[in-house]
Amino acid sequence: MEKANKITVFISINSTIDDVWKKWTTPADILKWNHASDDWHTTKAENNLVVFGNFNFRMEAKDGSFGFDLKGNYTNVIPSILIESTLEDNRKVKVSFDTVDGKVYLIQSFEPESINSHELQRMGWQAILDNFKKYVESK
Repeated sequence: MEKANKITVFISINSTIDDVWKKWTTPADILKWNHASDDWHTTKAENNLVVFGNFNFRMEAKDGSFGFDLKGNYTNVIPSILIESTLEDNRKVKVSFDTVDGKVYLIQSFEPESINSHELQRMGWQAILDNFKKYVESK
Protein backbone atom coordinates (compact mmCIF):
# COMPACT_ATOMS: atom_id res chain seq x y z
CA MET A 1 0.00 0.00 0.00
CA GLU A 2 2.69 2.47 -0.91
CA LYS A 3 0.62 4.38 -3.43
CA ALA A 4 1.16 8.12 -3.27
CA ASN A 5 -2.57 8.79 -3.34
CA LYS A 6 -3.50 6.74 -0.27
CA ILE A 7 -5.65 8.44 2.35
CA THR A 8 -4.95 8.04 6.07
CA VAL A 9 -7.32 8.66 8.98
CA PHE A 10 -6.74 7.97 12.67
CA ILE A 11 -8.12 8.17 16.20
CA SER A 12 -6.93 7.66 19.75
CA ILE A 13 -9.21 5.71 22.05
CA ASN A 14 -9.30 5.60 25.84
CA SER A 15 -9.67 1.83 26.18
CA THR A 16 -7.72 -1.40 26.20
CA ILE A 17 -6.38 -2.99 23.03
CA ASP A 18 -8.44 -6.13 23.76
CA ASP A 19 -11.67 -4.11 23.90
CA VAL A 20 -10.81 -2.07 20.79
CA TRP A 21 -9.88 -5.20 18.80
CA LYS A 22 -13.07 -7.02 19.84
CA LYS A 23 -15.34 -4.11 18.96
CA TRP A 24 -13.55 -3.46 15.64
CA THR A 25 -13.85 -7.09 14.50
CA THR A 26 -17.07 -8.53 16.01
CA PRO A 27 -20.09 -8.36 13.65
CA ALA A 28 -22.56 -7.50 16.45
CA ASP A 29 -20.40 -4.52 17.40
CA ILE A 30 -19.73 -3.46 13.79
CA LEU A 31 -23.50 -3.08 13.29
CA LYS A 32 -23.55 -0.45 16.06
CA TRP A 33 -20.75 1.90 14.96
CA ASN A 34 -20.10 1.43 11.23
CA HIS A 35 -21.72 4.53 9.71
CA ALA A 36 -20.52 8.00 8.76
CA SER A 37 -23.65 9.89 9.84
CA ASP A 38 -26.79 9.28 11.88
CA ASP A 39 -28.96 8.93 8.76
CA TRP A 40 -27.00 5.78 7.75
CA HIS A 41 -26.61 2.39 9.38
CA THR A 42 -25.02 -0.99 8.78
CA THR A 43 -27.69 -3.64 8.28
CA LYS A 44 -25.40 -6.65 7.78
CA ALA A 45 -21.90 -7.44 9.01
CA GLU A 46 -20.16 -10.66 8.03
CA ASN A 47 -16.54 -10.96 9.11
CA ASN A 48 -14.26 -13.99 8.71
CA LEU A 49 -11.10 -12.43 10.16
CA VAL A 50 -8.42 -14.79 8.84
CA VAL A 51 -6.03 -14.49 5.92
CA PHE A 52 -8.10 -15.10 2.75
CA GLY A 53 -11.28 -14.75 4.83
CA ASN A 54 -14.04 -12.54 3.47
CA PHE A 55 -15.96 -9.62 4.91
CA ASN A 56 -19.17 -7.92 3.82
CA PHE A 57 -20.61 -4.85 5.52
CA ARG A 58 -23.96 -3.64 4.13
CA MET A 59 -24.45 0.11 4.63
CA GLU A 60 -27.80 1.74 3.91
CA ALA A 61 -29.44 5.12 4.22
CA LYS A 62 -32.09 4.83 6.93
CA ASP A 63 -34.71 6.24 4.54
CA GLY A 64 -34.02 3.34 2.15
CA SER A 65 -32.89 5.62 -0.69
CA PHE A 66 -29.45 4.06 -1.17
CA GLY A 67 -27.22 1.25 0.04
CA PHE A 68 -24.03 -0.58 -0.83
CA ASP A 69 -21.91 -3.53 0.24
CA LEU A 70 -18.30 -3.03 1.31
CA LYS A 71 -16.79 -6.40 0.47
CA GLY A 72 -13.31 -7.80 0.36
CA ASN A 73 -10.89 -10.31 1.76
CA TYR A 74 -8.12 -10.24 4.32
CA THR A 75 -4.51 -10.47 3.19
CA ASN A 76 -2.78 -10.10 6.57
CA VAL A 77 -4.11 -10.40 10.13
CA ILE A 78 -1.94 -9.99 13.22
CA PRO A 79 -4.34 -9.92 16.19
CA SER A 80 -4.40 -6.61 18.09
CA ILE A 81 -1.71 -5.16 15.77
CA LEU A 82 -2.61 -5.16 12.05
CA ILE A 83 -5.34 -5.92 9.53
CA GLU A 84 -4.71 -5.65 5.78
CA SER A 85 -7.37 -6.29 3.20
CA THR A 86 -8.25 -5.92 -0.45
CA LEU A 87 -11.67 -4.57 -1.37
CA GLU A 88 -13.59 -6.23 -4.19
CA ASP A 89 -12.50 -3.41 -6.55
CA ASN A 90 -8.83 -4.23 -5.71
CA ARG A 91 -8.22 -1.20 -3.49
CA LYS A 92 -5.98 -1.91 -0.50
CA VAL A 93 -6.86 -1.05 3.11
CA LYS A 94 -4.53 -1.19 6.11
CA VAL A 95 -5.57 -0.81 9.75
CA SER A 96 -2.92 -0.71 12.47
CA PHE A 97 -3.41 -0.69 16.24
CA ASP A 98 -0.84 0.65 18.70
CA THR A 99 -0.99 1.23 22.44
CA VAL A 100 0.85 4.20 23.93
CA ASP A 101 0.43 5.56 27.46
CA GLY A 102 -2.86 3.74 28.03
CA LYS A 103 -4.48 4.83 24.77
CA VAL A 104 -5.05 2.81 21.63
CA TYR A 105 -4.14 4.51 18.37
CA LEU A 106 -5.99 3.19 15.35
CA ILE A 107 -4.58 4.25 11.99
CA GLN A 108 -6.42 3.38 8.78
CA SER A 109 -4.96 3.91 5.30
CA PHE A 110 -6.81 3.17 2.09
CA GLU A 111 -6.56 3.64 -1.64
CA PRO A 112 -9.33 6.02 -2.74
CA GLU A 113 -11.95 5.21 -5.34
CA SER A 114 -12.29 7.44 -8.39
CA ILE A 115 -15.92 8.60 -8.04
CA ASN A 116 -15.82 10.83 -4.96
CA SER A 117 -13.22 13.47 -4.10
CA HIS A 118 -10.34 12.45 -1.85
CA GLU A 119 -11.50 14.99 0.74
CA LEU A 120 -15.05 13.57 0.80
CA GLN A 121 -13.65 10.05 1.19
CA ARG A 122 -11.27 11.15 3.96
CA MET A 123 -14.13 12.87 5.78
CA GLY A 124 -16.41 9.82 5.46
CA TRP A 125 -13.84 7.32 6.69
CA GLN A 126 -12.83 9.69 9.51
CA ALA A 127 -16.48 10.05 10.56
CA ILE A 128 -16.76 6.26 10.80
CA LEU A 129 -13.64 6.17 13.00
CA ASP A 130 -15.08 8.95 15.16
CA ASN A 131 -18.27 6.86 15.61
CA PHE A 132 -16.13 3.87 16.54
CA LYS A 133 -14.31 5.93 19.19
CA LYS A 134 -17.65 7.12 20.65
CA TYR A 135 -18.98 3.56 20.69
CA VAL A 136 -15.92 2.10 22.42
CA GLU A 137 -15.58 4.88 24.98
CA SER A 138 -19.30 4.84 25.89
CA LYS A 139 -19.31 1.17 26.91
